[in-house]
Amino acid sequence: MAEFFISTPIYYVNDVPHLGHAYSTINADAFARWHRGLGDKVYFLTGTDEYGQKVAESAQRAAMPVDVWTNMYAERFESTWKLLLISYDDFIRTTQDRHRIAVRKFLQALYDNGYIYLGKYNGSYCVSCEAYYSNNDAPDGICPVHKKRLVQMEEENYFFRLSFFQDALLKWYGDVPDAVIPDFRRNEAFAFIKSGLEDVSISRTSLSWGISLPWDEGHVCYVWFDALVNYLTGIGYGNEDASFEAFWANSHHVLGKDIIRFHCVWWPAMCMAAGLEPPSKLLVHGWLLVRGEKMAKSGGNGVDPSDLVATYGADTVRYFLLREYVLGSDGDFSLEAIEARYDTDLANNIGNLVSRVTNVVEKSLGGVTPKWSGQAIKPDVLAQFVSRATSAWTNFNSSKALEEVQGLVKATNAMLEDRAPWKSSDSYELQQILGDALTVLQIVAILVSPALVEASVKILDAIGVDAKSALNDFSLYLEPQSYVGGSVISKAAPLFPRLKAIRA
Repeated sequence: MAEFFISTPIYYVNDVPHLGHAYSTINADAFARWHRGLGDKVYFLTGTDEYGQKVAESAQRAAMPVDVWTNMYAERFESTWKLLLISYDDFIRTTQDRHRIAVRKFLQALYDNGYIYLGKYNGSYCVSCEAYYSNNDAPDGICPVHKKRLVQMEEENYFFRLSFFQDALLKWYGDVPDAVIPDFRRNEAFAFIKSGLEDVSISRTSLSWGISLPWDEGHVCYVWFDALVNYLTGIGYGNEDASFEAFWANSHHVLGKDIIRFHCVWWPAMCMAAGLEPPSKLLVHGWLLVRGEKMAKSGGNGVDPSDLVATYGADTVRYFLLREYVLGSDGDFSLEAIEARYDTDLANNIGNLVSRVTNVVEKSLGGVTPKWSGQAIKPDVLAQFVSRATSAWTNFNSSKALEEVQGLVKATNAMLEDRAPWKSSDSYELQQILGDALTVLQIVAILVSPALVEASVKILDAIGVDAKSALNDFSLYLEPQSYVGGSVISKAAPLFPRLKAIRA
């Protein structure tokens, strides 16, 4: 058993959750579920980013105390993740005392190590990003992410010597070529570093809503600098937690491409400055687009994941996001795409396989399940599908993993069409065909479980497999010989009813 730490970005509480937030969180959740099934000791962290100018201004516009505002919106994120069946181990809020303690310890380490100095900032700033932009980043004075005009700011700040770590970062990228996944996102970060790094401002005097610097209480920590430390706070940094080192040694951050600079450049340098190793893996996904534009509440095109769950169910939303989009690339979102994926992958393929196999077992074998034979589905063919799918999950490629599952389902449905067990009266032949098909269903349930949380349990229950045991130990139940049969089929409502029935 190995420790496995995975995190999402922490989300600003200036507005409600949208599907872009859900995309990050569902990816992290799926990888956490996969590694739990492999027997790893998983720590899955998510939470909310509650300091900074953007949050303070949102509360002010609503004529609401900022702490009341942050409590309200943090709760919205927690309730949304509950609807989406997110299995986090910890929900961190940056306003918690444990985070303040960790941030001040981290800052003091950087200061004591000589990587922080006092200076003056004069330049462009995007409130929505909570980020400074150089003339090279935004030559027209417009934020490249939010398409809003940047504001000019000038104030005395403390600075982090990011420029000092340019060579160390380039060496780290060379020594650990898979630190950032996928490769083309790694190349973006590497090119940014190679083009030259400037020191970055890490404090504000114009804002009181934040964590004060331990050596100068008149300055509060810049929200991005404080937010990144949440990954350490969550696993015990600052609290002498004995498990901290083991989890940090196998850390994985899921993040969107718009925050590469902070996570893939600043953060590893900050860790080096504090005497820590950089994170193990940075898993960078693309944007969900609506009519070619990034999905965002501020852009007026945000999609509420709660509405999608109410219509299609949590499993469908989870499956769609994990299957439809390849990690790293942008992808267009539409309701038509969800419904097409539901009809094809879930209702017609997986749902149809479950229905036809359990129906024939009930009608032709008295409802008692036969065991794996390896005659109707060849062991080497099954092993190839399983190997490719497990490798894809382990390498953070959910879309490929679920594609392989669909390949296995289609192959099994094709075998059933060819052998037509519903027409056979040969008991021996029926035992072979249906035993192998039931075995495939067991394996399919395991392989889709990080996406189809509820449906995987229903499949296992229907075919007489202890779902709790199977989902706690994938290795045993991915072996076809583990399906020994002898159980009574448990009939239930259709796993994926037609969409017309859902809407009725």
